[in-house]
Amino acid sequence: MNRIDAKFADLRGRRQKAFIPFLTAGDPDADTTVRILENADAAGADLIELGFPFSDPVADGPTIQASYTRALASGQNNEDVFRIVRTLRRSSDIPVVAMISYSLVFKMGFESFVERAIEAGLDGATIPDLPAEEMQKFVPYSSEREFNLISFITPATAIGRRKQLLSLARGFVYYIAVRGITGERKSMPEDLRDNLLRLKKETDLPVAVGFGISSPAQAQSAAALADAVIVGSAIVRTINETHSGRGDPVKAALKLMKELSTSVKNEDCIC
Repeated sequence: MNRIDAKFADLRGRRQKAFIPFLTAGDPDADTTVRILENADAAGADLIELGFPFSDPVADGPTIQASYTRALASGQNNEDVFRIVRTLRRSSDIPVVAMISYSLVFKMGFESFVERAIEAGLDGATIPDLPAEEMQKFVPYSSEREFNLISFITPATAIGRRKQLLSLARGFVYYIAVRGITGERKSMPEDLRDNLLRLKKETDLPVAVGFGISSPAQAQSAAALADAVIVGSAIVRTINETHSGRGDPVKAALKLMKELSTSVKNEDCIC
């Protein structure tokens, strides 16, 4: 069984929510990323979303865009990301999902990307700019290899497209909480509750909510409605600020992850 599916099955059995931190691979360097990943489980992470640095991201806000720029400037590339995951797999079975642009996948070739990802130890991928029509062609191949392609649903996704994306989704459904790009927000959308409750009626898959969630209080509120909470920009910012201030980015990131995880797991599962 795919590690993502096994993790959510275990959490549902224990009526717990999942905390999913996002990290940019290679920011500020590969060693720091590996050290955070190796200790993420102990800090309360259930899955990891690992970003492949890309020069022109589609949905990412300034914090994550800047982290990609830093990683690329230091020489990080696709093979380095695969190497990071291979290193992690020597000591951890935590599920890891690649966040990757379709442009990078297209250059590798979808089948080649999936095979390389599986060999490295990745369990699935979120591809924000992958058209549903292309996804429909790819799902049979990836599903046969137990590599989960995760669908995105936004507040603006039309009914017909929602049905198509949900029928193709594997692992979990990624609900984008806010309209626009990633980034920290002072408050969550007023329609978040209604949108999540509606989505949970439309799919049997776990629903993870991300974009805009940056504080323990926001994470706790989102966890009351969804099966998983994804936090990226706040963690990426903490890593960069600590590293720039000559502090310990690993310690700072794990501390924040622990605080966020504790808030997420204070909510009971309504799935």
